[in-house]
Amino acid sequence: MELIARLSSVVLPMVILLAAAAALCRKTDVFAAFTAGARDGLGTVLQLIPTLCGLLCAVHMLRASGLFDALAALAAPLLNAVGIPSELAMLMLVRPFSGSGALAAGAELITAAGADSLAGRMAAVMLASSETTLYTVSVYFGAAGVRRSGKVLAAAFAAELTAFFVAAAAVQLLW
Repeated sequence: MELIARLSSVVLPMVILLAAAAALCRKTDVFAAFTAGARDGLGTVLQLIPTLCGLLCAVHMLRASGLFDALAALAAPLLNAVGIPSELAMLMLVRPFSGSGALAAGAELITAAGADSLAGRMAAVMLASSETTLYTVSVYFGAAGVRRSGKVLAAAFAAELTAFFVAAAAVQLLW
C-alpha cells in the first residue's frame, strides 16, 4: 500500500514534466495553448448553463410537488413483489434525474434502515451501479447540439432499470 502511495505522488508531477518537455521539443507556447483551451471550455459552459438550469428547476419542482412521493407509493407494491424493499422506490425514481437528490435519498434510507440492512446495502449498490441518465444525456447532447434524443433516452432508462434490478439481485445473492 505504501508503494502505491509513493507511486501516485510521483505520477502527476511526471505527467506534467513530460507534457512540458514535449511542448519544449515542439516549440509550443504552452500558456497560449492553455488560455485557448480555457476560452473554449468557457464557451461550452455558457452553452450548457440554460440546459442545466432547466433540468435542475424541473427536478426541484417534481420533488416539491410530491410527484416523486406519489410515484414511489405506487411502485412500492411492485418492488415488494420482486423482492426489493419498498424504501428504495424514491431512490430509484430520483437517481436518473439528480445525483445529489439520489444521494440524499440513499443517505436517508441508510440512516433509517441501517447500513447493514438489506435496503441499505441495495441502496449503496444501486447508487454505485447507476447513472444520472437525464442529466448526462442533456449535458452531452446539449454540448453537441443534438435535439432529437427520444430513442437514446428510452435505451438509457431501460439500462438504468436493468442496473437497479441487477444490483438488487446481486445484493440478495451475495448477502
